[in-house]
Amino acid sequence: MSEKKMTSSRRHHLKSLVLQVAQQWLEQEKKETAEAKEAYMAEHCPAPDTAGDQAALMEYCKKLHAALDKIDEERYDIEAKVQKADKEIEDLKIKVVDLVGVKKPALKKVRMSADAMLKALLGSKHTVNMDLRANLKQVKKETKEEPTEAVGDWRKNIEDKADRKKMFESS
Repeated sequence: MSEKKMTSSRRHHLKSLVLQVAQQWLEQEKKETAEAKEAYMAEHCPAPDTAGDQAALMEYCKKLHAALDKIDEERYDIEAKVQKADKEIEDLKIKVVDLVGVKKPALKKVRMSADAMLKALLGSKHTVNMDLRANLKQVKKETKEEPTEAVGDWRKNIEDKADRKKMFESS
């Protein structure tokens, strides 16, 4: 048999071997973490000394409470620092967006009639007719006829205007 044509039983066998090795590694890793945890606890948290009278036990409890209070204060301080840092990060992100600006997409030119635009905005229920010329009143044009007498002699008109000019000058 060639290497390219691997039978399914051989493939399953290799898969099972790989899974067994992975399972052994996971078990070994669990053991190592458990041992590391036990070593840490033994180093940092010694077994309580319960031998002694009641006063010694009360003193030991007070020490434990003091240690817990100190740890809680440190935890609270660290949480406050983390929250402050998160707020600063958010502010800086906002400043970056303000400085860079929001990129506006290029608008596409859409050819749409006013009727189609109103129909799209208002929905199909409202049918508004934008034919404004249909709403206008029809007005008949009248031809204005000037009297022919007014044309008359142009010299006479000039003399009348001259008389008016004299009236304004004299007053």
